[in-house]
Amino acid sequence: MEIKKESKFLRLFRRYAVLAFACVLCVVIALVVSISVKKGGEAPVSTQAVKFSLPMENAVVVKDFADDHLQFNESLNRWEIHLSVDLTSENENVFSAAKGVVTSVESNSLDGYIVEISHDDGFVSVYSSLNENVDVKAGDKVEAGQKIGKASTTASNESKTGSHLHFTLLKDGVEVDPNNYIDLQNK
Repeated sequence: MEIKKESKFLRLFRRYAVLAFACVLCVVIALVVSISVKKGGEAPVSTQAVKFSLPMENAVVVKDFADDHLQFNESLNRWEIHLSVDLTSENENVFSAAKGVVTSVESNSLDGYIVEISHDDGFVSVYSSLNENVDVKAGDKVEAGQKIGKASTTASNESKTGSHLHFTLLKDGVEVDPNNYIDLQNK
């Protein structure tokens, strides 16, 4: 009688095939569950683009956005990029440029009184050089065009500019040119 000798690989495969199959099946199930949970837990995405309006009535641009060339800052006596737009108006009222939630109200000696508003689609608008009588507080919901304060000279880093609003717009944490979102032409 002849005894057939089985290869080591075949013996190993027969012994552990069920175990290997069970492991692969577990990994597939875990991936499917993980993907399902992620999709179910996502917040609904707004399909409407955020619409911005001028943050001041009859605004005039005092200093425009410049990320590709230097502008002279008379107050600090140096050349620098300017990742904001400085606006002024006879009526110093400052309004929210879009619907959102006030995320912070603070002050410092360089920027004066500052209001930060979070909007949909990763946008944040920042209003600096406001006077001390800010009309909103952190957590307030605001509508587009709602008064949030008044422009002033509280920003010492631009004190020679006079009473103005230093307006910054961010998208996903990066400063963007407000001219791309608000009609500042001929202002």
